[in-house]
Amino acid sequence: MVLAPNGVTVALDAMGGDYGSEVNVRGALLALQHSPNLSILLVGQEAELKSQLNKRRFKHLLKKVEKRIAIVNADEVIGMDESASTALRKKTRSSIHIGLQLTKDKKADAFISMGHSGAVMAASMVVLGRLPHIERPAIIVKVPTNTGFVFLLDAGANVDCKPVQLVQFAEMGRTYIETIEGLPSPKVGLLSNGSESHKGTETTRQAHELLFSIKFPNYTGYIEGYDVFNHKVDLVVCDGFVGNVTLKLVEGFAAMVVVWFRKAIRKDVKSLVALVLMRNVLKNFKSQFHYQAHGAAPLLGSDGVVFIGHGKSNDLAVKNGILAAAQAGQSKLVDKLRYQLERSLPNQEKSPKES
Repeated sequence: MVLAPNGVTVALDAMGGDYGSEVNVRGALLALQHSPNLSILLVGQEAELKSQLNKRRFKHLLKKVEKRIAIVNADEVIGMDESASTALRKKTRSSIHIGLQLTKDKKADAFISMGHSGAVMAASMVVLGRLPHIERPAIIVKVPTNTGFVFLLDAGANVDCKPVQLVQFAEMGRTYIETIEGLPSPKVGLLSNGSESHKGTETTRQAHELLFSIKFPNYTGYIEGYDVFNHKVDLVVCDGFVGNVTLKLVEGFAAMVVVWFRKAIRKDVKSLVALVLMRNVLKNFKSQFHYQAHGAAPLLGSDGVVFIGHGKSNDLAVKNGILAAAQAGQSKLVDKLRYQLERSLPNQEKSPKES
């Protein structure tokens, strides 16, 4: 493999996602064209990936970057509809496993997949292991607000969580925001169906009590759904089921707002001129909520840089996801998280109700 010296290398699960290898290969080539110090390892079935790179439509892109891209063969592919636990046991030569192993062996600075998020999380725990005092990795994403962004954690990695795990999510998210995003002392809230302490599920109530009992920095208590967009806190903590539903609801609603607006304005002929003039405004509004603009999100808690993208990612989303993973790898994200977690959660205990 001939890769860029003194640069950053990303291992890409080139078989992951709903649209297969072609989208991943094109996204990888676009990312390489964008960043001259980036190298990419395409992980997947070698014959198929070679066939993609040899396509005429890719020749002009490949010619400029061919010294910074290489194929690493992986015989097996984990399908989007497969059981994560079954695939983890039976498909140990999958593109997900091989890509994570490249990261563990320091042959890549980061791994990214648009494929099966459950399989990525499960395999990362086996191949890479976890950071100190972290039981389960979690996905952190940005959600736009009226004054910028808030961060939501977990966005889908863990459907069922224990109270102590929600506390760990809060610490990982706080550390990520402070060290990577550069925001000191972020406000933290626990997502619930009301602001009163008796609201929520048994899990959220215990997590709420635990966060207060350990005097978690800048913990403001429960927040409700509409508080997210009011930017009441900087970090919204929840389990992966609630987080994933929330995220997809926001994406769907943003797209529908644009549709409703266009339908309404087309009923007035004079307003059609305004629609044309506002085309870029509407496009920018929709893109703020769309996964393509952000590409992928980090899986915090793995002992290695891991990013997970949307299954329906197009080549632009793949490109942006690779660039985000490269930036995290270059900024030593995992080392910073490990250092902070070892300081802040050395003797964390479970709540009495969990014992």
